[in-house]
Amino acid sequence: MTRQISVGGVPLGGGAPVTIQSMTNTRTDDVAATVEQINRLAAAGCQIVRVAVPDMAAAKAVGAIKAQIPIPLVVDIHFDYRLALECVDAGCDKVRINPGNIGGEDKVRQVADACRRRGIPIRIGVNGGSLEKPILARYGGATPEALVESAFGHIRLLEKFDFTDICVSLKSSSVPVTMAAYRLMREKSDYPLHLGVTETGTPRMGVLKSAVGIGGLLALGIGDTVRVSLSADPVEEVYAAKDILRAAGVRRDGPELVACPTCGRTRIDLIGLANEVERRLKDVDKPITVAVMGCAVNGPGEASAADVGIAGGAGEGLLFRRGEIVKKVPQEALVDELFALIEEL
Repeated sequence: MTRQISVGGVPLGGGAPVTIQSMTNTRTDDVAATVEQINRLAAAGCQIVRVAVPDMAAAKAVGAIKAQIPIPLVVDIHFDYRLALECVDAGCDKVRINPGNIGGEDKVRQVADACRRRGIPIRIGVNGGSLEKPILARYGGATPEALVESAFGHIRLLEKFDFTDICVSLKSSSVPVTMAAYRLMREKSDYPLHLGVTETGTPRMGVLKSAVGIGGLLALGIGDTVRVSLSADPVEEVYAAKDILRAAGVRRDGPELVACPTCGRTRIDLIGLANEVERRLKDVDKPITVAVMGCAVNGPGEASAADVGIAGGAGEGLLFRRGEIVKKVPQEALVDELFALIEEL
């Protein structure tokens, strides 16, 4: 088990539930736009949010943003330690840096001391696209071992100043490299791990890569917080993360839909039914499993683990609960009857 840190009162590691993060894509110095986006992210289920801090104007906006949002705020900083100090003074909840690239050791010490005084953790963010040249030369590229060595270089720098309130990420655009790096890091360290596959692209492949990489690690018991990176509205990252957590079996805070893939026995519009049920389940927050099956003969038995479900036939279908048939229903009433049953649960 990893050690535990706290991000604005939200625990990471140490057996705490895996949390969902995202990052804004507004200009951080546009306080109104950034706050509006963060509030949408929070409403979608985001638990920790990160903002880019590329300059002092962005750093000086952090306090105003922090005062208007309901979730912890992480600042993402590269190269300039003064931006980190400004954000710490403004009350940010976590700082994401690479200690090795924000200046000399005295500057790292200043950031570590400032964070320690306020109880603010630091995330060391290692990225395969920006590894140190000597490490790249030693390993011949951005290998899992190279990512882990880079992480430990930054860790040692913080530990030198007695700072251990640390979270680590080791992201690559390669799913196999990412997974191997996190597995190696987990073997060598008990610092909590922030999972992510970087630069995954647009939603179709981005969600697939994230599901394999993040979901695969979670299924192995590795990871304490996640961020799905997509070239899309950040709210889509949150929805994808929630689905990945459910699919990996580490979260059960809403409905799960199971549906058969259809075959030549199907005599109803199963795909249409499944899509309608999925759409209407967005308004349900019960931790239940709902099945949509295409075969009235085998459906209830095949989906007996589901809390409720429907199985279709020619012009009609069956409504069932935990494998037991409740009643026969006309096809056009199947979905309404299903949701009436869900209301009773």
